[in-house]
Amino acid sequence: MALSPSSIESLQALVIGLALSGLMASAFEFATNRRASFRLLEAGGVSTLAALPMLAFVAPFIILRNTLRGRKLERRPIPFVMIATMIACGWGLLSGHIALDVAHRIAGQ
Repeated sequence: MALSPSSIESLQALVIGLALSGLMASAFEFATNRRASFRLLEAGGVSTLAALPMLAFVAPFIILRNTLRGRKLERRPIPFVMIATMIACGWGLLSGHIALDVAHRIAGQ
């Protein structure tokens, strides 16, 4: 079974988006000794504006982490976990496409 070029590109974008999400979340945790969370939006002011671009790329990691943790601790139902995973993967796919587009522009292609 052969994959079309667009399928391969989408798979690359998904993998890069999820990897970038995890990398940025780990870098944030390393730099601040705090976990990346959507609660960064509650601070208000300039710090919220500064957190928005980072959270745009880290969101798939946060969604997956919270979903798996909720399944383990709160016994959330499997359909909920499936839907949250689909949302996180879709978001990761979009983030990966943006990252690939930026990389192509930087490389001059």
